[in-house]
Amino acid sequence: MKRRKRRVVLFAVLGWIILVGIWGLIQGITLQGALRDAEARLASYEAQVLDLPQGRISYVDRGEGPVILVSHGISGGFDQAYDAVAGKEKKYRLLAPSRFGYPGSAMPKDASVKAQAKAFAQLLDALGIEQAYLLGTSAGGTPAIRFALDYPERCKGLLLYSSAMPQTSAPQTFSTWQGPPAFALNDFVMWAFRGLFSPLMGMDPDTVYGMLPLHLRREGMRLDAQVTNPDMARNFSDYPIEKISCPVLIIGARDDKLVDVSAMEQAAPRFQTHHLLLFEGGGHLMKGHEQEVEAALDRFVLDIEQSVS
Repeated sequence: MKRRKRRVVLFAVLGWIILVGIWGLIQGITLQGALRDAEARLASYEAQVLDLPQGRISYVDRGEGPVILVSHGISGGFDQAYDAVAGKEKKYRLLAPSRFGYPGSAMPKDASVKAQAKAFAQLLDALGIEQAYLLGTSAGGTPAIRFALDYPERCKGLLLYSSAMPQTSAPQTFSTWQGPPAFALNDFVMWAFRGLFSPLMGMDPDTVYGMLPLHLRREGMRLDAQVTNPDMARNFSDYPIEKISCPVLIIGARDDKLVDVSAMEQAAPRFQTHHLLLFEGGGHLMKGHEQEVEAALDRFVLDIEQSVS
């Protein structure tokens, strides 16, 4: 009897191993096709490259009009940055760089948030642009806020979409790793477990297509998890947002699983001039509110442009 049970257990284990192997093989095969598509998609943006004092930076520069410089979130790059404002080329000049460690951009020795903001200023210098609107999405909100603090004369307006925010007082404790687990910074792992995006992050599994190829974003994601995201907690006194004099537009969704919306509400009054727009649903990507977000951006920029004309 014991021998029979051992055989049953052995066959069950072998069967499980075979099923996992088949599942892994299928994931690997489908991933290769997705990676080829992702690489072709990246190439289609025809990103440009500049060697700045802060290091090489890759960016997309399209359109005419007031300049909007996009500071993308974690797992992003020039593609994610551009996609956040795509379609607005007839209204604005869209400047979408990859931040440090993301596709086409270098990882300098000093990759601090201050250095990221400095790289934005150097990019504007290289392109002969005096002022810009800074649009920070998710993790990119921190470098955007840093830019507004460090280069107030160059920031016409600050737009924060589903963005991280400083707390109202210095936190006693904070996580020193704020991002996907280190083991997940891998093309296969992220692809294979994309089905968990919805329960864990409130995002459609297809979001993974915009994250591939992950191996070109891994360094940047590590930087964001270890440096960018914790920076406003680690260096709280360096973020006196009350000093930001340019207008600020803050947009988010109450059901966002990645950003604490209550922190947005508490931080908003600290800005000198702000408008807070919160949706009940839509998640981190504010899905379903694209037209409302675009209209709010247009009103925000138009009001500033008219006030200075």
